[in-house]
Amino acid sequence: MCYLIAKEFDKQGCIAVKTRHGKELSNMVNELNRAVSGKGIQLVTISRPSAYGEYEPYEMLDDIDVFKDRVKNLRNMTQRV
Repeated sequence: MCYLIAKEFDKQGCIAVKTRHGKELSNMVNELNRAVSGKGIQLVTISRPSAYGEYEPYEMLDDIDVFKDRVKNLRNMTQRV
């Protein structure tokens, strides 16, 4: 078990989803990296959120599809505010 997190470089906090290591995770990371390339968004796989305070606060999402949509729209949401 692991967590995939997405963090905007210049913002505090991140969004996260619990997932498993393997080909599906690798494919998802590749897809998301292509979608957010050049937007200042960092994707990181971690084992325990409590060990990585630099990414706090964590917004934990339960649905991978919701996570993907949120990641793809991170900078778009920030620019509207």
